[in-house]
Amino acid sequence: MSLTLRPLTRAEHLAFVAERPSVSPMQVPSWGDVKPDWRAESLGWFEADGRLVGAGLVLLRPLPRVKRYLAYLPEGPVIDWEAPGLERWLEPLLAHLKARGAFSVKMGPPVVARRWSPEAVKDAIADPSARRLRDVPATSCEPGLDLAERLRGMGWRRTEPGGSGFAAGQPRYVCQVPLKDRSLKDIHRGLNQQWRRNIKKAEKAGVKIVRGGAEDLSVFYGLYTETAERDRFVPRPLPYFQRMWNALTAEHPDRMRLYLAHHDGDVLAAATLLIVGRHVWYSYGASTSRRREVQPNNAMQWRMMCDAHGLGAHVYDFRGITDTLEESDHLLGLLRFKVGAGGEAVEYVGEWDFPLNRLLHKAFDLYLARR
Repeated sequence: MSLTLRPLTRAEHLAFVAERPSVSPMQVPSWGDVKPDWRAESLGWFEADGRLVGAGLVLLRPLPRVKRYLAYLPEGPVIDWEAPGLERWLEPLLAHLKARGAFSVKMGPPVVARRWSPEAVKDAIADPSARRLRDVPATSCEPGLDLAERLRGMGWRRTEPGGSGFAAGQPRYVCQVPLKDRSLKDIHRGLNQQWRRNIKKAEKAGVKIVRGGAEDLSVFYGLYTETAERDRFVPRPLPYFQRMWNALTAEHPDRMRLYLAHHDGDVLAAATLLIVGRHVWYSYGASTSRRREVQPNNAMQWRMMCDAHGLGAHVYDFRGITDTLEESDHLLGLLRFKVGAGGEAVEYVGEWDFPLNRLLHKAFDLYLARR
């Protein structure tokens, strides 16, 4: 029997999110307020008896000079991805978005394909013949492997990641520390020796981790721009973070947190944390090159992991990692840092495109490639 798809109110969407253990921060209604260049719409799937059984936040981006849109569901939608009749979920979505003027649909099913234990990643990094994580035998395989074949059979195309292992949209490879059914002692034991040593060093040096508020975003931003210059990436503007804070905390007072690492009257590092249900995400990090020897980053991450555990979170998510295991890759140090905290490497099924108008879809791909 087919499902009915229709727009949801914010209240309906939030009630659905509240019943789930994990929903991406990019699939809550307030995320649309963070992205003013996109038009946001909450959609819901209903059974014949009126039960709401799935939800998704769709962002619509207009094509320059044409009243046609790219429809994007980042890390969504939140539906039963293991259901045997996936068409009954996705066909109404495509029909609705086509009627709204979408020329292409991009989505990122929140479904895990494979996991690698911290030990497996460490061994892979040490193996000179291992070039990419995807080529190393996984510790466990999950439903995402089967889902990829089902999506291909329905005409969806996977967005392949670039050379660094990061896709154009949201990361396909992430690092997650499991917290469920573990004590803080267990989690601390899962840290590698370097992490434990650095946390102790920070404590001995007098590093203090404090929670910040909206008024501290400018301090965070100063460190963030320094980080961007040092690591050679283009920083987002300060109003983006202010908008993010205002939108997310208005929806839920504890949806977004800011942490600051203080030492001798100076802020050496800062990070934002996002919370939805029992899943906690490390979102943006920033640090100065000053006094790195007091290890403020390890101390700050440990405090955030402890707070996540105190909230009853099942997962502490470090977000994106590289798929590349080669020493020459500058992102390998970040992988080592995250896995050193006891994190598993996790591969999601990735982002997928469905061209509703092949000509416009190809034109848009060329437009993005030139930017």
